[in-house]
Amino acid sequence: MAQAYVTESDSDGAGTGRQGSRLRRLLNGWRRDRRIWRRGILTALVAVVLALVMALHAHIPNRYGNLGSLTETFLPWLGLLVPPLLLLALLRRSATALIAVVLPTAVWLNMFGGLLTDKSGTGGDLTVMTHNVNADNTDPSGTARAVAASGVDVVALEELTETAVPVYEKGLASAYPYHEVVGTVGLWSKYPLSGTEAVDIRLGWKRAMRSTVAAPGGDVAVYVAHLPSVRVKLEAGFTARQRDKSAGALGEAIADEPIERVVLLGDLNGTMNDRALNDVTAQMRSTQGAAGSGMGFSWPASFPMARIDQIMVRGVEPVDSWTLPETGSDHLPVAARVRLAGS
Repeated sequence: MAQAYVTESDSDGAGTGRQGSRLRRLLNGWRRDRRIWRRGILTALVAVVLALVMALHAHIPNRYGNLGSLTETFLPWLGLLVPPLLLLALLRRSATALIAVVLPTAVWLNMFGGLLTDKSGTGGDLTVMTHNVNADNTDPSGTARAVAASGVDVVALEELTETAVPVYEKGLASAYPYHEVVGTVGLWSKYPLSGTEAVDIRLGWKRAMRSTVAAPGGDVAVYVAHLPSVRVKLEAGFTARQRDKSAGALGEAIADEPIERVVLLGDLNGTMNDRALNDVTAQMRSTQGAAGSGMGFSWPASFPMARIDQIMVRGVEPVDSWTLPETGSDHLPVAARVRLAGS
């Protein structure tokens, strides 16, 4: 009696054939279904609106509750709406919706896709860090140890309190022989500091400073700033008027800086997409966008949702950028390695 044998390759071929057959039947069914263009219109409209919001975010008015700045603060998260829209388009078997979903996908990738690639480089002359240590930090000693262990050359701290300053001075003394504190911000450095002064950001108290760091590759003007906080209130929306005014003053100070190499470290309470920071972002580069990988979200530390702690440069080439682990603050430390142009 003859026996039939099925080889592994035959079995694989049969499986592949069945899968191909199912796919052909699905596609043929879609082609025969003339309603695929009429279904899913609402899903398609939502996809188009989403694409327009991302692409034209700068035109969303701030007149009502600073809605434009609020949208720009969390702009990358709008990409999370794309997968559900794609799923709805597939479930509805709507060709119109599927085509429409391509639009927000393309816009998001154009805006943020570059952050998903690793642009970390090697080399560099100077490593810097900024960290909002939180005025309510219950373990400033531990935070100081974590900062010192990072090994970076220059550290900016924001939200310093009178009682916490001596703790940070003691904890960072061995790693950083030079430091200056102005109001609630401070700068610690492995290299000599000079020309330290407060920067008037129109608050009435001191939350910004600048100093010249005598780095091995040449002098660098380092600015430290903590712009006013913003709030989301039901009755007022995204309240950021004071932050916006201070950002303008900070931009003016940086524009008048005579030293070619400039580094800005600080909690700006705004993202690079936020138009309110244009006076600063128009003249400086973010290290996160130019080097490193990932979104680099820094706040809140327990579940980072936005990059509001910034390292920005002018006349300096970013090489790498990264965030560090939690320290007891509600912000993550942000660090970068840069190459001093011409050094």
